[in-house]
Amino acid sequence: MQSNHSAVFTIVVTTIALLAAAVAPQVAAQGFPERQIRLIVPLAPGGGNDGAARVIAAELSKRFGQQVIVDNRPGGGSIIASQVVLSQPADGYTLYLFSTNVSMAPLLHAKMPFDTLRDFSPMSRIGISPGGLIVHPSLPVHKVTDLVALAKAKPEQIAFGSSGPGGGSHLGGELFNLLAKVKLLHVPYKGSAMATTSVLSGETQVAFNNPTSSMPHIKAGRLRLVAVTTAKRWPLIPDVPTIAESGVKGYEHLIWNGLAVRSGTPKPVFDRLYSELIEALKLPQLSQLLARDSSLPSPESPQAFMDFLVSEQRKWAPVVKQAGISAL
Repeated sequence: MQSNHSAVFTIVVTTIALLAAAVAPQVAAQGFPERQIRLIVPLAPGGGNDGAARVIAAELSKRFGQQVIVDNRPGGGSIIASQVVLSQPADGYTLYLFSTNVSMAPLLHAKMPFDTLRDFSPMSRIGISPGGLIVHPSLPVHKVTDLVALAKAKPEQIAFGSSGPGGGSHLGGELFNLLAKVKLLHVPYKGSAMATTSVLSGETQVAFNNPTSSMPHIKAGRLRLVAVTTAKRWPLIPDVPTIAESGVKGYEHLIWNGLAVRSGTPKPVFDRLYSELIEALKLPQLSQLLARDSSLPSPESPQAFMDFLVSEQRKWAPVVKQAGISAL
């Protein structure tokens, strides 16, 4: 008889524990967030991705009633930032800005201390924007064919700056090298803002950065925007031709960013974060803010974002291999 009572007691205790475990995430989500949220950015301040992070952080701060602060952790081809995120609990209080350099990391490092597609849960892209083929005005380049001819005449003598190995501006330059059959010399920096500064100073002559962040310099004549990197002309700057239409057939490169969290984040918390992000991306005022960097909002489902990340790795793997790109 005592044995039966013990069995019943064990079943009751187990049932209560299971119910508590099931209810706990729901309770946590109802009160989420109760404190400040950090948004880790794997790039230096000042570039287009950093700008998008700050726009989203400001809007989520309003929606949550808790401050969302941007924490820039550049270096290591995004490995440093990724490890910062993975060192934090999977509770939704640490967000991660995904961009090209994060998705490309597995292609650049022989040994990764984590699995990008396994250890992070993507929510949605924030926006997409074009890269711009930008040159120093001292360079006699007014159209793409000018740069191709000059680069063929002076192999490895014309330098292009990038935000770092494997970043969007680096891949954009290497794709140009491969398709145009030229050899621009790659010079990596810690962030696209520094890469733009290098062109302004004449340290490098070319960049494949987001054109809008350079627009004040372009309008002042300190830089020249030659073309955009998208397959078709970008609707926000329709007068600028594409690299593809200017003679380098098949050239296409989009700059993008999105939000992710650690895998294992409770689903109710993840769903709350995702819901608020999608609602924020629908706001006309947020679209206007992103448009300052020629970025268009790109809300999508977590599965669609994951599929996109997989497709990006497949798309760029041959380019990385052929160009011999690796992390510094």
